[in-house]
Amino acid sequence: MPQQLPTLAVIGTGGTIAGCALRPDDALNYQAAVLPVQALLAALEPPPGFAIEAQQLAQIDSKDVSEAHWRALLQAVQQQLERPWVQGVLVTHGTDTLEESAFLLQTVLRPAKPVLLVGAMRPSTALLSDGAQNLSDALLLAATPGTRGVLVPCAGRIFAGHEVRKLHPHRLDAFGAGDAGALAALAGGRLQRWRPWPGEGGPQHGSLAPALLPRLLADAPWPRVEWINSHGAQTGALVRALLLQHAQADGSEAPLRGLLVAGTGNATVHAALAQALHQAQQAGVVVWRCSRTGTCVPPGPDAAQPLLDWAYGLRSPAQGAERAGWQDEGPESAAGELPATALPAPQARLALQLHLLVQAHRFAPRQT
Repeated sequence: MPQQLPTLAVIGTGGTIAGCALRPDDALNYQAAVLPVQALLAALEPPPGFAIEAQQLAQIDSKDVSEAHWRALLQAVQQQLERPWVQGVLVTHGTDTLEESAFLLQTVLRPAKPVLLVGAMRPSTALLSDGAQNLSDALLLAATPGTRGVLVPCAGRIFAGHEVRKLHPHRLDAFGAGDAGALAALAGGRLQRWRPWPGEGGPQHGSLAPALLPRLLADAPWPRVEWINSHGAQTGALVRALLLQHAQADGSEAPLRGLLVAGTGNATVHAALAQALHQAQQAGVVVWRCSRTGTCVPPGPDAAQPLLDWAYGLRSPAQGAERAGWQDEGPESAAGELPATALPAPQARLALQLHLLVQAHRFAPRQT
C-alpha cells in the first residue's frame, strides 16, 4: 500500500484571486470569483514531498460573505486540520473581508497547524497579477516545519490572522497589522522571521472549538451585533431606532444582542450618542467601543483581551476574563461604562459576537 504523502489542503472560496477581467491591462474592472481553485493551482508545483488536494467550498465576492459561509469555512478547515496527514490548510479568499475570516479562524480554532488565507489585489487575468505569488508563498509556508496558526501572506510579508487588516483598496501591499507589524517576510524562497507564530511557545490550552464550534455551526443565527460610527453632529437616533426595532421584534429577525461603536480618535464617543448607548445597555444590549481610525490604546483593560490571549495561546478565556473585567458579566449584567478594545472595527464586531457566545455558554443552565 503506498505511503500517504503529507498533504496541503486548499479550500477555494472565490475573491479577486479567482477573478477575471475582459482585458489583461485592466486590474480594476473585473468580476471576482470566476476561476475554480483547481485552475489557480494548475501552474504551481507542490513543495517537494507534498501532495495538494483542492476543494471548492464557495465562489463569492468576499464583500458578500455571510454567517452561512463562515459556518461552512469553520467546518471545512476544522475537518482538514483533524486529518493527520494534512500538514497545512490554504484558503483562497477575497481581500475585502479576509481580516474578518482570519480573525474568526484564529480565535475559534487556534490551529497548531498552519492555516494560510490567500488573496490578491489584482485578478488572475492581469498582466502583473499577484495571486500566483501569494499562493506560491502560502504553499511554501504551509510546508515549512514549525509554522502554525492562521497566517496571511501578502506581497512578501506574513501577518497574523488576528492582527491583519486591509489598509488600501488597490496597492499590492494592501495589508498591515498596525503597530505590531508583520510576523515574517518571504523573499526568493527564504523566510525571515521577526516574531513568533500565533500560539507558538504559549501554554497549550486547546481552542474554543470544543465549546463553541457546535454553536457556531448550528443553524441558529449568531448573536446579532450591529456596528455604528460616532461622528460630528451625532444624535443617537440610529441607536434608538435599533432599540425600538428590538422591542417590537416579531421573530423575523434575530434580536439585538450587541452594539459596536467605532468612536473618534482614541475610541471617544459623541455625548448624544453616549446617552443613547447607555439606554441600550439598560435594555440588555452589550456595548463595546473601538476607534474608527483602526487603532487605539483604550484606557483600562481591553474588552477583547481574553479572546486575544486565547488566540495567542497565553491563557484560557476564564483566566483572561478577570483581566478584562467581564468575569461576572452575563446576559443580565447591569449597565456600566462602555468597554473599549484596540481591535479595528471589523474584528471587534466579531470579537463581541464571540464574547456573547462565551458568556451564553458560561451562564447556560447545567444539564443534570
